[in-house]
This record gives sequence, structure tokens and C-alpha cells, in this order.
Amino acid sequence: QVQLVESGGGLVQPGGSLRLSCAASGFASNDYAIGWFRQAPGKGREGVSCISRGSGNLQHTDSVKGRFTIFRDSAKNMVYLQMNSLKAEDTAVYYCAAKSQALFGICSLGWQYNYWGQGTQVTVSS
Repeated sequence: QVQLVESGGGLVQPGGSLRLSCAASGFASNDYAIGWFRQAPGKGREGVSCISRGSGNLQHTDSVKGRFTIFRDSAKNMVYLQMNSLKAEDTAVYYCAAKSQALFGICSLGWQYNYWGQGTQVTVSS
């Protein structure tokens, strides 16, 4: 059974950092493109970052470039989102998602992702 479980969310002050984790089970996450998405209260879901099969291609939405990075630990079947210099507007529920049959070396935040986790809350506030 394919499952994704996010963790690492919480309350952090502006300018702080958090690392979100996405634990994959039931499949080898390295064979999938993985994306991080977020949804703030009253807003639609937004693509944040994605990593391709093989980890050769990373994409970040403009608002997080230079602050967030996505990376894998294939041995642990984990994908992480390192978030630095957090801002109040980063407050949202963050989801990881996996896309099967993705082309090697490519990822896109505009794809339809097949599997989703339950989300983890990130709140940036003083």
C-alpha cells in the first residue's frame, strides 16, 4: 500500500527554519517524482518544490527560491523540505505527493500527482 506521511511542522518565528520530512512506504520514492505543496487558510493549493527521479532536477516556486530546498535520502526512502528564512506568508498545511511514471530527470509542480500525504501544519508567527 502506497503511503506518504509528513512530519516536522510546527510553530516558528519569522526568520526561523524548519525541516519537513516525507516518509514513503509501499514504494521506492526514488522511482517517483516527489512534490511539496501547501494550502493556506482560504486559499487554493500551491506547488512549492519538486524533485525528479534521480534528483537531477529541482523546481521551486518563485516565492521560496533561495529559502527552501528539497532533497532525498533514498536509503531511508525519505524526501525533505528544508525551509529557511520563514515568513508569515509561508503559514500553511504542507503536503508531500508522489507522481508515478514521471520522466527521469524532470519534475513539474503542474503535474497531477498520484499519491498524497495527510499534511503537516506550519505556522510562522511571532
